[in-house]
Amino acid sequence: MSRPPLPLAPDERLIFALDVPGRTQAREWVDRLGDSVRFYKIGMELLASGEYFQVLDDLAARGKRVFVDLKFFDIPATVAGVIRGLERWPVSYCTIHGWHPAMMQAAAEANAGSAMRLLAVTVLTSMDGNDLRSMGISGEPEAIVVERALAAQAAGIDGVIASGLEAGPIRRATGAGFSIVCPGIRPGGPAGDDQKRSVGVARAFADGADAIVVGRPIRQAADPRAAAEAIQAEILRSIS
Repeated sequence: MSRPPLPLAPDERLIFALDVPGRTQAREWVDRLGDSVRFYKIGMELLASGEYFQVLDDLAARGKRVFVDLKFFDIPATVAGVIRGLERWPVSYCTIHGWHPAMMQAAAEANAGSAMRLLAVTVLTSMDGNDLRSMGISGEPEAIVVERALAAQAAGIDGVIASGLEAGPIRRATGAGFSIVCPGIRPGGPAGDDQKRSVGVARAFADGADAIVVGRPIRQAADPRAAAEAIQAEILRSIS
């Protein structure tokens, strides 16, 4: 059984993608955004710096929530060992791939005593139906995403990472209490970048998202803090 969703304050429903090459840049961004962001996702680019867990500790020391987005995918025993190891760190969300039921079940069992919530990656938001077919996967993204969400739920995973385009179908299939976190959010509409399945803030929450992940629309804004504050205001309107 999946556990109840992570309790989130309204201003914790915006997760900023801290896609930076090192600790110095991470600190600069946290300073720049101040109290406009309370939840940070740290991923593979930062891992390559060797400073990943230092940044994790820096964020926790400043009272920020942390989302470890490393999309673990390996044999069940290995993934279970990684999940158990993460229990020593103050992590709120962690991703694993949602392609292997036995691996997901092992991860869920390893995480049973932790406050960390596991999210299964369904189909990356940079992929569309053509990409899936090129990988030998038949079916449109919505059907594949819902299928993987149900498999994750059955394995005891707490929720999924999925495009906001599929938040509604996932919510209808899984019911209340299953976490949905949506990346690739584009507040101003499609931006012509590598995100192929994106939606705006209001739609994601209207369709059942618990939280959204935003990177470039904040990072590339003329005033990143103002951009984050505008998204926070839209989230508050959407969930009120």
